[in-house]
Amino acid sequence: MPQHSNRAELIDGVLRCLERLPWDRVTAREITAESGANLASITYHFGSKDALLTAAVVEGLDRWLAEIAAALAALAAPGAAGFPQVATVIAETRRRHEGLARMFVTALARAQHDDRVRELLTEGFRRSRADVARVLGLGADASGTDAGGVALALFDGLLIQALLHPDLAIDGDRLTEAERRLRDRLPV
Repeated sequence: MPQHSNRAELIDGVLRCLERLPWDRVTAREITAESGANLASITYHFGSKDALLTAAVVEGLDRWLAEIAAALAALAAPGAAGFPQVATVIAETRRRHEGLARMFVTALARAQHDDRVRELLTEGFRRSRADVARVLGLGADASGTDAGGVALALFDGLLIQALLHPDLAIDGDRLTEAERRLRDRLPV
């Protein structure tokens, strides 16, 4: 059977590898075995294995956001989900995407030393800010996109803390109460 060198198959292969392996154990050979692509296709499509891993992180995060959006849409009218619903959906989906989340943190660290990784993540954040704003009904203007960026920063910060240790996770009612306390103590 001939091997494929499809870009999407490589990304899907990396995402499947992440379900069972940490970043440093995802080798080019693991990726090609999982994706059915040939080894040279990694360099052809992405330039390096790290760039492929980062592209897969960005794609995986986009898919995760789409999953969150679909779950919120099932709960309420678009943009009408409240803070408790958003917090619950994020917590439930976070547990399913732990390998991706860990790879995201690794990519952030690598971005400081790899321009291609930094470019991929920067573009992913630019897109995600607008997507988060759309999902949460924050508006499509610059202020809405900025609000999407703040919501994304809250999500990412809580994600990193939960990855460090499960006791640091702030979910559900605790997150709602923390948001209420911040609003009360730091009025706009």
